[in-house]
Amino acid sequence: MKKIFLLFATVCAIAACNPTHEDIKNGGHITADELKAKTIITVDKGPSGANGNVITCSTSAPVNATWSIGGKSFIGNFATKKMKLGQHKVLLTALCADGTLLKDSTIIECQVITDPLQKFYIYGEDPTKEPPFQPVAWDSPAMRFSSTEGAHLPTIPDDVYFGLKTLIVDVSDASADCNVMVHNGWWSNTYISDWHIVSGQNELQITETIAKECAKGGDGKDLQLLLKGGSFTLNSVYYEE
Repeated sequence: MKKIFLLFATVCAIAACNPTHEDIKNGGHITADELKAKTIITVDKGPSGANGNVITCSTSAPVNATWSIGGKSFIGNFATKKMKLGQHKVLLTALCADGTLLKDSTIIECQVITDPLQKFYIYGEDPTKEPPFQPVAWDSPAMRFSSTEGAHLPTIPDDVYFGLKTLIVDVSDASADCNVMVHNGWWSNTYISDWHIVSGQNELQITETIAKECAKGGDGKDLQLLLKGGSFTLNSVYYEE
């Protein structure tokens, strides 16, 4: 009996010393209130306590978590992202062990730049070497991201594709009827059939499907922007982090 008691005491001591130990007795299901109680979403602070532009999210809930921050997805119980100024929606989608799906959303206002976004250029960082150009409607190679089959744009690196970066297409002189199709270079899949381009910054989110089909580490079909109508001058393509 003494040996049994000592063994029981040892097991209890190990569990008590393990700060990550959670004894879940509910069959892998938690409520929305429990998810919210175990989730923290913060923003860094600037001068006078104003909200900065770095959003940090974490949850200790026993779930498979996916965060959507400003429309971009991150898988894991922790996520952080530098943002532009303005309001941003943070959505947590939690999958419990028993299959229950829970969602919790929060609106964050970023008021000051505390950590400036850095530009990473795909094209146009040096306008003398990569000058602005005007693509011709229905000219396939004109805006194909391929160093071997494109007329202007280089191949997008795999880490940009699989990092699901948001490409910023900076254009000027866009006509009112400017319309672009987003597809892959083999014409086997169209991602956006009608994308209205305006003068300024136009954002294009690389999706998982685009990455798998267009990256060299995937099917290697190359991303292609095809001008269907109107006109514009393409100045640069980049992403920010």
